[in-house]
Amino acid sequence: MTQTLDAPPQGAARRAADWFAALEDAFRARDVERAAGLFASTSYWRDLVAFSWNITTVEHRAGVTDLLTATLDRTDPSGFAVSEEPEEADGVTTAWFTFQTAVGRGKGLVRLVEEDGQLRAWTFLTTLYELTGHEEPRGPGRPRGAEHGVDRQRLTWAERRAREEAELGRTTQPYVLVVGGGQGGVALGARLRQLGVPALVVDRHARPGDQWRSRYKSLCLHDPVWYDHLPYLPFPDNWPVFSPKDKIADWLESYVKVMEIPYWGSTEVRSAAYDEAAGEWTVELVRDGEELTLRPQQLVLATGMSGKPNVPVLPGQDVFRGEQHHSSAHPGPDAYAGKRVVVVGSNNSAFDICGALWEHGADVTMVQRSSTHIVRSSSLMEIGLGALYSEEAVAAGMTTEKADLVFASLPYRILHEFQIPAYEQMKERDADFYDRLEKAGFWLDWGDDGSGLFMKYLRRGSGYYIDVGAADLVANGDVHLVHGQVVRLTEDAVVLDDGTELPADLVVYATGYGSMNGWAADLISQEAADRVGKVWGLGSDTTKDPGPWEGEQRNMWKPTRQEGLWFHGGNLHQSRHYSLYLALQLTARHAGIPTPVHGLADVHHTR
Repeated sequence: MTQTLDAPPQGAARRAADWFAALEDAFRARDVERAAGLFASTSYWRDLVAFSWNITTVEHRAGVTDLLTATLDRTDPSGFAVSEEPEEADGVTTAWFTFQTAVGRGKGLVRLVEEDGQLRAWTFLTTLYELTGHEEPRGPGRPRGAEHGVDRQRLTWAERRAREEAELGRTTQPYVLVVGGGQGGVALGARLRQLGVPALVVDRHARPGDQWRSRYKSLCLHDPVWYDHLPYLPFPDNWPVFSPKDKIADWLESYVKVMEIPYWGSTEVRSAAYDEAAGEWTVELVRDGEELTLRPQQLVLATGMSGKPNVPVLPGQDVFRGEQHHSSAHPGPDAYAGKRVVVVGSNNSAFDICGALWEHGADVTMVQRSSTHIVRSSSLMEIGLGALYSEEAVAAGMTTEKADLVFASLPYRILHEFQIPAYEQMKERDADFYDRLEKAGFWLDWGDDGSGLFMKYLRRGSGYYIDVGAADLVANGDVHLVHGQVVRLTEDAVVLDDGTELPADLVVYATGYGSMNGWAADLISQEAADRVGKVWGLGSDTTKDPGPWEGEQRNMWKPTRQEGLWFHGGNLHQSRHYSLYLALQLTARHAGIPTPVHGLADVHHTR
C-alpha cells in the first residue's frame, strides 16, 4: 500500500484497521494459528472477562493459542472496529477498539509493532463492559421515574423502597451477599443495583463511612482526587485534591443513599457454609442484636486490604501500664501531649500517626523493623500519575474510564519496566530529601527491582509511605528513629532485640493487616481458605503452583477455587475499576449465562 506524506494519521488508522480485519477474518474462520501469528513473538494479551470469564494474562503466541483454543468458539468475537484515531510513537501504534461477543460488548486497547516486516500485537487488552440484554438503565435507557396516568394501586418511590427494605432477608433473599461496606463493597453494590441483580451489602459498623470515621483523626487520602472517583458519581470539580477521612465517610454514606444500595449496618457475619448440592450459602448474621440467616448463591468478601489488623502478641503486654493499640484503633493525638509514644512500624499509618502526635507535643519514637519505600506526594502526582490522573489529563480529554483502561492495558509482567524510569526520575528530583533520610539512619528501598510504589503495593500491599510531610520529622530527628524487633514489654517500656529499652506511655502497633484469606478462614473454614490459596500479591491463583509468574492479583475480582466465593477490594481506583468486571461475572451467573472459566483448572462457576 502506497502512503502519501501528507496523510500520516490516515496511514496509522489504515494499518490498525487492516490488522483488525485480519484478526477478525482469522476468528471467523476459527483459525487459531493464523490469529496467534498476528501477535509478536514477545506479546501479552490481558483479558478482563470478555474471552475467559476470568481476569487473566496470557503470554506470547503459545499463550494466545491456548486462550483461543479454549474460548474462540463460545466467545464468537466479531465487529472489531478502531474507535479513535490511533497514535504512533517510538515505533508503536496504539489503537482503541470496540467489538462484540456472543453475550456482550467489549472494548480494548492494542499496541502494534512491526516484526519481520508485518504489524503485530505487542500488548492486547480486551474487556467486557456490557452484557447483551442486561444493559444498565442509563442514557436513553434511563428509567422514567414516574408513571403518568391514574392507578389506585400506585406506590410512590419511597413506598417501593420501604417495601423492598422490609422484605429483603425475610421474604426475599439476595442473590449476592457482599460482606464489607467500605468503598469496595458499595462500589460493587452500586454496580449490581444498576444491573438488576438482587444484592445486599452488610457491615458491622452502624453507618456507611464509619470504616473511615473510626480511624485516627488526621487521616487523609494520600492518592489525589482524580484517581479516587467511585462509579457513576465522580467527585465534584471543587472536591479537595486529598480527601479528609470524615469527608470521604460522608460521601460514602451519601453514595449508598443516592445509589439506592441495599445496605445493612450494625450487622456482624458470624459464619458461612456452602451447600454444593443446593448451590447456595447459609450465612448466619446478627443485625442490631437479632439473629438472622441468609441464603445467597454468591458470597463476596469485600473486607478490604485494611480490614483484619495484624496485632503482634508479645510477652509483657499484660503488665504494661500504659495504653497500647493497633493503628486502626488509634483515636488521634489529642490525649497524648507530653506523653512518651512508641510507634512500631514505618509505613503509611506509622508516619501519619507519628506526625500528628509530634504536632500535639508528644515525644515520639518510630521503630523501623525493615526497609520502607518512600515517595513524595508531589513527585508521585506529577511524575507517576499526572499523565492519566490529574487536572491536566482531564483537560486533555482523559476520562477516568479511559485512564483506567490505559493503566489496565499494561500487563503486570512488564509493568515494572514502565515504572522504573518514573521512580528513577523521582529519586533524582528529590535526591536531597532521600540523602537527609539516609543520613538520619532511615532504611530506604525502591522495591525489589527499583520499580517503586505501585509494584510494591501490588506485590505486597505494604512497605511504603507516600510522604505528605512526616518524613521530614524523621530526617530532622524530631521523631526519634530506632531499628530492631520488639521482643517484649515491661511495665513502662518497649524492649528491642538488641536490649534497647524505650520508655513508653503509649504503644501504637502500626504493624499492618492480615491477608483477606484470613476472613475466609474465620467465616467459612480453614479448609476453604486453604482451597482458595493466597489472596493478593502477583502470581498464580493455584495453591499447587504459587510460582513467581506475575500475571494477575491472586484471587481478586474473579472466580476462586471455592464455588460461589469472591474477593473484592483494594484502593478506590481498584474498587471502582474492577467492580465492573466482578459485577458482570455475577450478573451473568444470575442470568443463567454459561461462564466456563479459562485459566483456573477445575473451576467452572456456572451457577
